[in-house]
Amino acid sequence: MSAYASTVLNASAEEVWDYLRDFGNLAEWLPGITLCEIEEGDGHRPGAVRRIEGPGGTFRERLLTLDDGSRSATYEILESPLPLRDYRGLYRVSPVTDSGRAFVEWSAAFEADDEAKITKIVTRGIFEPGLAALHTRFPS
Repeated sequence: MSAYASTVLNASAEEVWDYLRDFGNLAEWLPGITLCEIEEGDGHRPGAVRRIEGPGGTFRERLLTLDDGSRSATYEILESPLPLRDYRGLYRVSPVTDSGRAFVEWSAAFEADDEAKITKIVTRGIFEPGLAALHTRFPS
């Protein structure tokens, strides 16, 4: 199953990527996250593990790739209060060439017993509010 959300921000792709490439800053912009700390490694290098505390409990995630050329990163969930398995997430920032703004995509593929329910939770409960919150960080 997969989840997906996207938005356009009023900032350059480079400016948005410079902010989002920090794997340890999730608590600064994702609503409901009270703590995000790097437990292992460097938040700017693959292999880093972050612990996230939110309303649903504790998540632990590992950064798999960080590609400045394509302004994208992939990560996996190691521990989650959600009933899902084999979660692989991707976020990417691309330039909107006719306006100089940034197109931001956030997606994930995973398995779950109730895939429709978990897809809704991930999309509407995490991705969409997270991308909406970035509009505050990068206002019009």
